Order: sequence, then C-alpha cells, then structure tokens
Amino acid sequence: MIPIGDERSKRRIVPFFTFIFILINVVVFFLEVSRGDAFIVKWAFVPSRFRADPAGQFITIFTSMFLHGGWMHLVSNMLYLWIFGDNVEDRFGHLKFILFYLLSGTLAVFTQYLFNPISNVPLVGASGAIAGVLAAYMILFPSKNVRVLMGLWIIRVRAIIVIGLWFVMQLLSGYALLDNMGDGGGVAYLAHIGGFVGGLVLTLIFRG
Repeated sequence: MIPIGDERSKRRIVPFFTFIFILINVVVFFLEVSRGDAFIVKWAFVPSRFRADPAGQFITIFTSMFLHGGWMHLVSNMLYLWIFGDNVEDRFGHLKFILFYLLSGTLAVFTQYLFNPISNVPLVGASGAIAGVLAAYMILFPSKNVRVLMGLWIIRVRAIIVIGLWFVMQLLSGYALLDNMGDGGGVAYLAHIGGFVGGLVLTLIFRG
C-alpha cells in the first residue's frame, strides 16, 4: 500500500515549515549529487565517529536528517511528509512542529546509535523524523481516510490502519535485524521505530 493523499480538511494556518522542510531536503539532495560521496560522508551521522568525538560530530545528528541515499529514498520520504505533515503542523502550530520534527529525528538517530554505537555505516534520511509525523497523524486523525495505491486500484483506508500496518512492518524488520546489530543493509528500521515511538510520546505532550 502506497499512500498518495488524504482527505482535504480546513486549515487554520498555511503549513510553511512542511514546505520548507521538503525544499531543504530537495536542495540538499542536489548538493549531494553535485558534490559526491565526500559530502555525504562529512554530514552523515556515523555511530562510531560520534562515539569517538561527540562534540565534533554533534551537528551530524541534524544534518543527517536532510541527506538521502538516492532518488527513491528522497521521493518516498517527501511524499509521506507532503501527505501527513501539513495536518500535523496545522494542529501543533509552526514552532511546535519544528521542534517536534527535529526531536523525532533526534530520537530516531539515537535509537539506531544505542543498538550499534560501533557501526561505521552512515545514517542518512528524514525517515526517522517523518516516522514521528506519522505517529502524530495517527493519534490526531485516526479515523481520517487516506488514499492508497494498492496494485492498480486506489482505495481509501483509515489512517490508523495504514500507519499502524507501516509501524508493524518496521517492528518486524527491526526485530529481524537485532542479530545483525541493527545494520539493515541500507534501511535503518530501528531509527524508524525510535522516531515513531518518540513521536507518539511527543504528540501526547505537544497536543496539550
């Protein structure tokens, strides 16, 4: 099931920072393409490097959230952010949304780090922060319909089912990787889990 849209709802505010986060991710990806692997290695979060020099590598906790491993990685993440981010930003407000997004991404990074602090595999992508956004959407709009592409058909499914199934898939994949110290052949499932669980907790705090 690939989400392609949700129900339109009246907004109280324009979701500026959802758009800004998408723009930043796209611009940074073009920098990656033009500057090559050295750019990614410099700004990605590498657990072993952070363990050796936390102060010097602190900034990579945040820069890694705006890097991506390829076009499909970027497009899929931005699609999810486009569909679900505007509603969450509308409910939280601009400043809370910025803080929520960055905190969810940070919790995702450290979840991956805690399971394998000696890994040399670079961690990149907005997936952890967006997992937090998905958790917030599921709590705030559980009965809202999401349009999903299933084979050749577009169907409407409740948000709690679509996002709930996505999280179950992350749990199963993450569990399968525990014997491999959390390195998932390019997919940071444990970071997705950390971002989602962090997003659940943060939503309960932020929504008041």
